Amino acid sequence: MSSGARESNCEFDVAIVGGGPVGAALGALLLQASTLAPLRVALFERELPQRAWPAADAATDFTDPLDLRAFALSRASENILRHAGVWPQLTAHEAVLSPYERMHVWPAANPPRGAGSLTFDAAELAEPNLGHIVGNGALQRAALQVFEERGGVLLGEPLQHLEFAAESAQLTSASGTFSAALVVGADGARSQVREAAGLAQVAQAYGQLAIVANLAPERAHESTAWQRFLGHGTLALLPLASGLVSLVWSLPEERARALLEAPTNEFEREVTSASDAVLGSLSLVSERRSFALRRITAREYVRERCALIGDAAHIIHPLAGQGVNLGLQDAATLVEVLEEARGARESLGALGSLRRYQRWRRSENELMSFAMDGINRWLAFGAEPFGPLAERALGYVGQNELLRTLFANRALGLAGSMPRYARSR
Repeated sequence: MSSGARESNCEFDVAIVGGGPVGAALGALLLQASTLAPLRVALFERELPQRAWPAADAATDFTDPLDLRAFALSRASENILRHAGVWPQLTAHEAVLSPYERMHVWPAANPPRGAGSLTFDAAELAEPNLGHIVGNGALQRAALQVFEERGGVLLGEPLQHLEFAAESAQLTSASGTFSAALVVGADGARSQVREAAGLAQVAQAYGQLAIVANLAPERAHESTAWQRFLGHGTLALLPLASGLVSLVWSLPEERARALLEAPTNEFEREVTSASDAVLGSLSLVSERRSFALRRITAREYVRERCALIGDAAHIIHPLAGQGVNLGLQDAATLVEVLEEARGARESLGALGSLRRYQRWRRSENELMSFAMDGINRWLAFGAEPFGPLAERALGYVGQNELLRTLFANRALGLAGSMPRYARSR
């Protein structure tokens, strides 16, 4: 169907369900794409972040709970956010954006800086940094701000009902019923859009929880992301501009729940010990939160008038911090595919175009999911028979400059099949 009279009868060209960082960034990028203009975009999100930004000298007093979960944005994600107009919003608030220059990884059986460790260094790659740490709330806040400034319609309420018809999708919320040519599900692991679209998923529970919190280290974090494979999980300390570190500690559920309920001084002793005191004593300066770890893959990302992105389409283990980066690449790829559909005068919801998005992204996402699953099994938990081999391989990569560069470029998002918005600034 051409993008003519039938689609012009829809209130919106695109309706995005889920206004977290990935959904909000998609909305901003859609409205920035000149070849799609003019575009009518609505976004449904029930949990909005705080609207205020922290002062540069008050980062430690900023208490938006959404920011306890932090992301390590790759260079590819930075490029996507620049194209979306979101990056300037983040750089204007230095307290929420933390560049890091090194990543240091080591197994529990070795000392932090021993021969069996692995260090990626921006200087070795001739890069200014390896990426940026940013809180969930800050990224969401910046993207939503740009989305609204560009004319997007933000509905701060949940979706109540969704159904698909031949000529449009019908979405109902407290504000009424709306029609859209395309619905994008960016609404997370329990995606309402995925369920309404009849898109099945394959799920695997890891039996683990990730504890997140902000900590004050005794020693400076050196603009370094620290990660230790414990043999029973993974601990990561991500450097923040305030001098604090963001904790992501993945553990079996029973152990994690005990730590969540432990007195503060006991928790601090345990997290300092688990980090091998690489930054000295660690002091808790925030509440502790947790989320269950699972691996989810939608069997199909698309159907007529519907596409899934981010956690609605795939969830991987967070030990390498790649989840949000994959989601942003989903968003950028979908925009590129929709631009091609508009150029060919096809409907934005045409299944043929959406299947190209699915083919492109599913292979990349499944490759990363498989890799993270293997690292979790063989390095984080040391599972036989490959655990000891993986640990030795980690040390070998750490001593080989060529291999370090290959792995680092992949983490930066500078390798693989990328949408054009991810390739340049």
